[in-house]
Amino acid sequence: MKTTLLHSWHEAAGARFAPFAGFDMPIQYPTGAIEEHKLTRRSVGLFDIDHMGQVMIWGPGAGEALSRLVSNRILDMKGGEARYALLLNDAGGVIDDLFIYRLAPTNTMTDPWFVVVNASNRETDEAHFKAHLALPVHVQDISDETYMIAVQGPRAVELIDHISGIAFSATARFTMTEAFIHGVPCRIGRTGYTGEDGAELFYPAEKARQIWEYILTTAKELGIEAGPIGLAARDSLRFEAGMPLHGHEISPSITPLEALLSWACDFEKDFIGKAALLDLKSRGLSRKLVTINVKGGVPREGYPVLDQEGREIGNCVAGMYCPTTETYSANAFVPPAFAKVGTELAVSIRGSAKPAVVVQRPLYVPTYRRTK
Repeated sequence: MKTTLLHSWHEAAGARFAPFAGFDMPIQYPTGAIEEHKLTRRSVGLFDIDHMGQVMIWGPGAGEALSRLVSNRILDMKGGEARYALLLNDAGGVIDDLFIYRLAPTNTMTDPWFVVVNASNRETDEAHFKAHLALPVHVQDISDETYMIAVQGPRAVELIDHISGIAFSATARFTMTEAFIHGVPCRIGRTGYTGEDGAELFYPAEKARQIWEYILTTAKELGIEAGPIGLAARDSLRFEAGMPLHGHEISPSITPLEALLSWACDFEKDFIGKAALLDLKSRGLSRKLVTINVKGGVPREGYPVLDQEGREIGNCVAGMYCPTTETYSANAFVPPAFAKVGTELAVSIRGSAKPAVVVQRPLYVPTYRRTK
């Protein structure tokens, strides 16, 4: 079992741990996952997400080569921009979902790209890249020397502005800037996985604790409520905001069309899996992702979804209590005929059918998507 470099800090803070993607990760702290969720929604949450992986891809023609591997368009990106994309197999299933940053070229790197991958897929993704990208394009896993944390919440940008000495608030959503934080060089992406504004920070791994503690200390000095957030609250935050988790809403056997991620596919360009998706489009979907609210019990992954006659029509792929909406909700795949908002269904919880209804996604509209 791997650990992040902040494992001892989390232990001292009273965290409870559980295995996740091969890492012994903090699940929650003494205040509890619900309070951590609410803290992120009202102020600032700090996330140790160094289980995530980072891959550098560069060399003459790197962008064109990478474009053929990922679902979304990337060649129109400028230096410093970020974009969400999917890595698909030939059948159109999702190998992984990625955040791709285009970097400015340097004296040693032509056409550089910085790709953030999911922890459980780090080796798989690297192997996929290397199998399809040949010299002069280079692929290098830099996860071990790169530390990754997230600072999320309504006051996160204010806090990052202060600690970085730059106008991070003037940085557009889905872009990256570079700055020194407490003397440490950092890449700062205005991205996240909570539905709140904020940043994901990448910096030298040997400075893991220095930056983490500096952020918490500075927040206290500024009177900004902030605290560490475990994976349980990270899951409920992303769930409310309608963001997928690999192995649940997406997987190699689930296509982006079924997972409502066709917006991350540019069908005007070529990419692995495109032909399969076009074929699926022409044939029509047999299942579709929905969010349902459930009464009378907590829906969990694997629980059957029933129609009004009690027939099993699908299964929950994630389920939980959602602190912001105060609902017991689940994501499930059901036939399209049952996917309309307002459709009454049921979830079998320990053999008992509990009433459920299909609701509008996402439960919590991300702050950066709201009309100002």
